[in-house]
Amino acid sequence: MQRFADQYIGGAWRPSLDGGVVEVFNPATEQLLATVPAGGAADVDAAVAAARAAARAWGATAPGERLAPLGRLRDGLAAAQQEIADTVVAELGSPIGFASSVQAGLPLAVTQSYLELLAAYPFEERVGNSVVYAEPVGVVAAITPWNYPLHQVVAKVVPALAAGCTVVLKPAEDTPLVARLFARLVDEAGFPAGVFNLVTGTGAVAGAALAAHPDVDLVSFTGSTAVGRTVAEAAGRGIKRVTLELGGKSANVVLPGADLARAVNVNVANVFANSGQTCSAWTRLLVPEELYEEALALAAKAAAKYLPGDPADPATRVGPLVNARQLERVRGYLRDALEQGARLVAGGPERPEGIEAGHYVRPTVLADVSPEAAVAREEIFGPVLTVLAYRDEEHALEIANGTDYGLAGGVWAADEASAVAFARRMDTGQVDINGGRFNPLAPFGGYKSSGIGRELGRHGLEEYLQTKSLQF
Repeated sequence: MQRFADQYIGGAWRPSLDGGVVEVFNPATEQLLATVPAGGAADVDAAVAAARAAARAWGATAPGERLAPLGRLRDGLAAAQQEIADTVVAELGSPIGFASSVQAGLPLAVTQSYLELLAAYPFEERVGNSVVYAEPVGVVAAITPWNYPLHQVVAKVVPALAAGCTVVLKPAEDTPLVARLFARLVDEAGFPAGVFNLVTGTGAVAGAALAAHPDVDLVSFTGSTAVGRTVAEAAGRGIKRVTLELGGKSANVVLPGADLARAVNVNVANVFANSGQTCSAWTRLLVPEELYEEALALAAKAAAKYLPGDPADPATRVGPLVNARQLERVRGYLRDALEQGARLVAGGPERPEGIEAGHYVRPTVLADVSPEAAVAREEIFGPVLTVLAYRDEEHALEIANGTDYGLAGGVWAADEASAVAFARRMDTGQVDINGGRFNPLAPFGGYKSSGIGRELGRHGLEEYLQTKSLQF
């Protein structure tokens, strides 16, 4: 068990100024892994002061000058792939196969994409008798979640640094260890002191202090919609810019004539990945009424392959949930759904057989659920798939758009044109057509209660820029 007592502030590891610790547990064993400082107002003040002191000089550097340390950071991420995967397995319980390919691999791909984008991005343009400049916003507060603990750090910090901003990062208290690893790689990459800072602690204390800090210019938050509202209110009082990537209840719509078997298999894999702890997961599968029972049989067969187990075992496809609170939340949704008449196609709220410790829940498929039921409208954040039947395309669209969320989704059809036509009518920020692959250059973000702003690619970079025009 490791004990850490320092924060990364002003280019150095310094003893935390605030008392208290955050305990980090292994969700598969429930054993204590480490403790990190529970930073508060004093640590946040020091980190923001360091970021503010470095902001003007870093913001004035040419984009080409920023490429060098970002390139060294990319190289550090590449060299640390195994260490990153092992850390995420230990503190999140993400299965090692998924942790290696996605939890460690995606941040590397995103960092590389920003190196390429930064090299080509037009930071100034001529518009008539004006020159329009894209300039860094200033000091960024990055508050990140536990479900993709390094990807979400990189998706905020790297474009902010590329834009010329300075950053204070507050990672989720459940998964701060990979954020400390990232801070070490930043330090080794040789960024100027104060350009990047790390404060660990709870959201209620350190996160709140950071969101409300008068010297922060932009708050970028990923997490629940409820906390996102609180962050937006705190930022709004200071007239700060804010980007929010929040919850989701995404629909995967299978239109008549589509490849049903492939659509169902891909949906099951999508919703059970990362133990269902993915905001963009397709947690609602919509199929025509006449194909409903066939779809349920296919889903049950696919779900049987997803057996919970030790996340360090390469054969494991589903690990534990992050903590006991999340486990009880998911079980509560399942119990309520069954009490209200839902049919259990696979899984259930009981502990998986043969597993005595850890925050495990059975990957579950539910049928005969009303589109108005809580399990079909609210974000559960666990390996739970609800299968819904629709009468016609208008009914499918009504169900798909019938939640407060709009983050992602999928459409399957016999021809691409039909799928695109339906997807264009969905109130959501990103839609995969016939299983289209994730694109780290495409903007990611939501409609409605799923958030404000975009991450990844050019649109993600531009969240950290502001415009100035000079007239001649």
